[in-house]
Amino acid sequence: MKIINAKVYTEEGFFEEKEVYTDGDRIAEQSTDGEVLDGAGCYLIPGLTDIHFHGCVGRDFCDGSHESIEAMGVYEASQGITTMVPATMTLGRDTLEGICRAAATWPNEKGAILCGINMEGPFISLERKGAQNGAYVHQPDTEMFRELNAASGHLVKLLAIAPEEPGAMECIEALKDEVVLSIAHTTADYEIASEAFRKGVHHVTHLYNAMSGLSHRSPGVVGAAADDPHVEAELICDGIHIHPATVRQTFKMFGDDRIILISDSMEATGMPDGEYALGGQKVIKKGNVATLEDGTIAGSATNLMDCLRIAVQKMQIPLESAVKCAAVNPARSVGIYDRYGSITPGKTANLVLLKEEDLSTVQVILKGKCI
Repeated sequence: MKIINAKVYTEEGFFEEKEVYTDGDRIAEQSTDGEVLDGAGCYLIPGLTDIHFHGCVGRDFCDGSHESIEAMGVYEASQGITTMVPATMTLGRDTLEGICRAAATWPNEKGAILCGINMEGPFISLERKGAQNGAYVHQPDTEMFRELNAASGHLVKLLAIAPEEPGAMECIEALKDEVVLSIAHTTADYEIASEAFRKGVHHVTHLYNAMSGLSHRSPGVVGAAADDPHVEAELICDGIHIHPATVRQTFKMFGDDRIILISDSMEATGMPDGEYALGGQKVIKKGNVATLEDGTIAGSATNLMDCLRIAVQKMQIPLESAVKCAAVNPARSVGIYDRYGSITPGKTANLVLLKEEDLSTVQVILKGKCI
């Protein structure tokens, strides 16, 4: 396939009008077939990678079934999210093991490519559990993690941890070379977070949410993360979780090299308003807002491509930065950038054409095929 006339997102982080070729499922130096796709009036970007979402179209990763993984993957791919690292919830050990085994045996034949697991629970703070189920909160446990990771076929790419919990620092030191560790659902202050970063944590789960706020005398996790150049931070840009001004300020603090856009979407995404579930808890969806019965925000009802559009169109984030934060940075963060995340010969041909005028999706190319 040859794609012509599109403004192509380059590895250098800007758009350039040039031709792009695919050969089979790979991006190529030149194409061997005669198929031509005209991208006039469009941007051509790498397929996005969502490293933190729970579900969509009435399905949840924690269903622990191939049917749910397939339904989620098909929907995600249709939206231009071509690689995915879905997240678990805080659940019992046996349930988590079943989820891990389902992922380990998923053949990756349909939809977005399953590239790993984000284990968001259970090693979190009960006080900052958010929409997680407090009944299953567990103290950080190195051996428990290793057993679950083994059940997954070592697919766990991200592990959430509240560093103030008993045993957390020991767990961080033991696991820092085995998985990307992320501060999440935490009461940690600036000092504790900074210590965790020194010991080997380099990631923050949905910055601002389920943690103390940034203030002039108590900078908290946000301030500690901004201070450390090796720490990357997730942002939910659905227009609900974080005020647009705060998103802009965060880009100024961190720069677009260290921000990762995520959706944190749950099963109501892509579905009509109504009642759904998250981690065994009732969730009510109205528009693009999803809450528990007590009003607690329960993930989002917005997919990652729509989050990218909101960031650009409603939050004044440059398109080049938004693409970097939704395609390049997440792939790098979970160690798959050698195969995905840029339009580079040799990488998997996961590409998306977006209209210049409104960023609507014109075409998704998954593993070299238009879908």
